[in-house]
Amino acid sequence: MALPAFITSLAPPKRSQADKDAALNPIQLLMSLTTMQYLLFLSGFLAWSMDAYDFFSVSLTVPLLVTQFNRSTHDITTAITLTLLFRSVGAVIFGVISDRYGRKWPLVVNLILIAILELGSGFVNTYHQFLAVRSLFGLGMGGIWGQAASTALENMPVEARGLFSGILQEGYAFGYLIAAVVDLKLVPKNPHSWRSLFWLGSGLSLATALFRAVLPESELFLRAREEARARGQLMSQKEKTKHFLHEVMLKKHWLLCIYAVLLMTGFNFLSHGSQDLYPTFMKTSKGFSAYDATVATIIGNCGAIAGGILAGWLSQRLGRRLTIIIFTLSIGAFIPLWILPTKFGALSAGAFFIQVGVQGAWGVIPIHLNELSPPGFRSTFPGVAYQLGNMVSSAASQIEATAGDHIKTTIIEGGKATVVPDYGKVQGILIGVVAAFVILMTVIGTENRARHFEKAKLAIEADAGESDMDEVFDKAEHGRASGATSRSPTGINNEKSDAIMTEDIGDSNEKAVIE
Repeated sequence: MALPAFITSLAPPKRSQADKDAALNPIQLLMSLTTMQYLLFLSGFLAWSMDAYDFFSVSLTVPLLVTQFNRSTHDITTAITLTLLFRSVGAVIFGVISDRYGRKWPLVVNLILIAILELGSGFVNTYHQFLAVRSLFGLGMGGIWGQAASTALENMPVEARGLFSGILQEGYAFGYLIAAVVDLKLVPKNPHSWRSLFWLGSGLSLATALFRAVLPESELFLRAREEARARGQLMSQKEKTKHFLHEVMLKKHWLLCIYAVLLMTGFNFLSHGSQDLYPTFMKTSKGFSAYDATVATIIGNCGAIAGGILAGWLSQRLGRRLTIIIFTLSIGAFIPLWILPTKFGALSAGAFFIQVGVQGAWGVIPIHLNELSPPGFRSTFPGVAYQLGNMVSSAASQIEATAGDHIKTTIIEGGKATVVPDYGKVQGILIGVVAAFVILMTVIGTENRARHFEKAKLAIEADAGESDMDEVFDKAEHGRASGATSRSPTGINNEKSDAIMTEDIGDSNEKAVIE
């Protein structure tokens, strides 16, 4: 009995030894990039890092904010929920602008906006002011990821995209790591306490905006725009927005949109469920000091960086979906070590390995979503799908906080038994269920690994999104003996990897866009 196509498609494709060596030799991949490709990648990486720093400034200071505003943990996590809810709106606004006007200035403006709002977060005096500023911050934050991913990856050689996707995604962990170190060293000694964490984040975001401003526009975007202008195919902003929302998202690729949002819902529950309330778990449920909780957070983020880079690199050989499944399975194996021990060493080891799994799976996502998306909308589509998933999962920290109010445990504190919220059990249950959901969605899904989306039309062209899927694979199609397009159970086109890889990834035609 033959296995279903969505199972057999998980197998790594058969490729030549030269292709395998190119995909698995990280030194060769690192040396294949030009200086400008590195700088553009760095600008996208830093933008995503500052986005994470500014977001996790709230998670790291929940106990201080509880004291400042005389509110419960549940009330403070409302700010996190509101930020996540408004991110999808920002993704649409800045994604459409970026696909229309370019990768450079929309990202610069976006970074300046979050710098202003992060600065304002440090000056609020009331709880309701804090909620208002963090809601507006969500608008700015929502635009960063899609723009950062397209800026960093669209000019990359095809064979390098897996590795650099992993590195890019771990800008999230890197930003969290910086925020944790600042919270550890600066906040306790600064007379402005938690406010100093927000103010420094504002300055770093502004510096990143200036760095992106001195770099040129994406060469790929500029070339496509000139070609479209020469053919008289440029669309107006109104036409382009209508085309994306009605033709691309709702008519032509609606099933792909639903799948991407569901996948991102699972992934965002996975990350926020394992990170947002973790410092509070260490302090409240385990009785550790704020210092120890921050150190454990730093250790976990080191695991996240290692996992993301490793998974991104492996996905170029094993495939995007198989790599996601392997790393997500590892999460289940380490949940007990993550929540059950009482000693700091064991708990921090659990934090390290759980984040290897969580952010390892996440490390594949930037390039996976870019390859799945209609090529003409590589800033808008991934950003919107990602942030809509964020919106659905926005209540993750509140779910955990509320569950902790009802599920209790007892710890010994000051020589006597104290009843506290059992955030460990809550996190373990949530992450276990979500990991199973992510595996299910990944198995029934599809992938377009090594997709040459740089050959497709961009959103500035009148018929972008109409024939993108076919155009990108035209050259690969000529190498097939028979039609190789299959469909997964979701109904999404699933071009077989062996057909995709009929193009030699070392072919001179696939040189970097930016010389």
